[in-house]
Amino acid sequence: MMQGASALGSDSDASSSGVTIEGSVSAPPQESATRYSRRVFLRLAGMVAASAALGACVPKRLGRGPHGSETGEIVYQDWRTDWFSGMAQQMLETFNAAHPNIHVFYTPDPNNLDEKMMADFQEGTAPDVLQGCCDFLPEWGQKGYLLDLRPYVEADLDRSTINDWDQAQYRALFTRHGVQFALPKYHGALALFFNKDLFDRHSVEYPNGSWTHDDYAQAMRGFVQEQTRASAQDLWGSMVDISWERLQVHVNGWGGHFVDPQDPTRSLMAGQEAMEAMYWLRDRMWGDHTMASPLDVQNLETRQAFIQQRIAMVEDGSWALKDILEGAPFRVGVAPFPAGPAHKVTLATTDGFAIYAGTKYPEAAWELVKFLIGRDYARAMARAHLLQPARASLVDEWVGFIREQYPKQAKEMDLAAFAEGHLKGYSVTAEIFANMAEARRLTRAAWEQIFTLGRASVALMQDVSDQVEQAQKSAA
Repeated sequence: MMQGASALGSDSDASSSGVTIEGSVSAPPQESATRYSRRVFLRLAGMVAASAALGACVPKRLGRGPHGSETGEIVYQDWRTDWFSGMAQQMLETFNAAHPNIHVFYTPDPNNLDEKMMADFQEGTAPDVLQGCCDFLPEWGQKGYLLDLRPYVEADLDRSTINDWDQAQYRALFTRHGVQFALPKYHGALALFFNKDLFDRHSVEYPNGSWTHDDYAQAMRGFVQEQTRASAQDLWGSMVDISWERLQVHVNGWGGHFVDPQDPTRSLMAGQEAMEAMYWLRDRMWGDHTMASPLDVQNLETRQAFIQQRIAMVEDGSWALKDILEGAPFRVGVAPFPAGPAHKVTLATTDGFAIYAGTKYPEAAWELVKFLIGRDYARAMARAHLLQPARASLVDEWVGFIREQYPKQAKEMDLAAFAEGHLKGYSVTAEIFANMAEARRLTRAAWEQIFTLGRASVALMQDVSDQVEQAQKSAA
């Protein structure tokens, strides 16, 4: 996911960050300062292609792809974070050199990726190759906007490559009808970060792989017991991001689900296990006040609340490692995610690379995707921002990159905690309804009242679950 990273930045200049492609649209010299949006670039590129096809004296430049002799020009869209663009462009130079009949233009994601991409799909202006995550990537696949990669996978990828990925993450990139809409980009895994200095100061034992949610709750109480109601509370035991996957992983630990695994139109949000997990979370926030609500930390994102020492622990992922290692002025520890009453689980993100179903050059796009899921691209992402590779066989290298870049901070960190769910097979991924957009809207509104504002009981989820299920039937 990179939670939050894939939607950063603004919808601005495609020409400022692209790999040079033959025949692409560029501003004339006197207009070099002009900034073209990604959507404008895609539209203009289509106009250029049409003009080339109509001109009798102009050689055709847009062809069948890598197995033909003509040239394919494709657009690759990915994160616009401050580090990703430069890394991607450098790696694409290698790809272009090895594929002289494919020219790739790199463009950054727009703001509000999940919403703006829907408009691009509907208008036919989506990039050829793209990335997504969370609950919106499967939604794109459900709606038929992404190419079925299964024939390409069956033809070109061996079983050892597939087995190297977390199987929960891999299976999550299929629709219920068997369409394989993406392949793993990286493996974001949830664990428990903790502040060793605060643990020592409050005489609380460090978390470890044997922790249950009872151990977790007891440790949180150790950081607030000295604070009285007469004084303003300035420290909480932990914090959870109020979002779909972060709440779902607790529900899974209780043995429950948001979505019926056998029927994506049926809601299990009001099931006993799901309700008990959500009651547990709300009691920590609004009962004993051991877990911070977003308002308690002025809506800081989880990692920033941890870095600022507002919370002693935080449920966050390997995607937050670099920010925490660079920003935390204290000794950082990591432990596996605490086991629930029914299961030990942890979240595996559904970040993946996909191909737009409307691409004119599927073979060229597939050649690029094969490059993006390769070992060298995974290593480049790991070195640039410590992203945990999707391949289990690269985990040791990844740990080595972290210790090499942060020898002091990472010296005693249990970095293997992030890979444990992958290696031991207890990862879970986001559960997706058939009509995910409406389910997301309904639950966000309810969770704001329940968890963020503390104005409603978890009992509200009884009605919300019915509404979510009705929305699935209405859309069928």
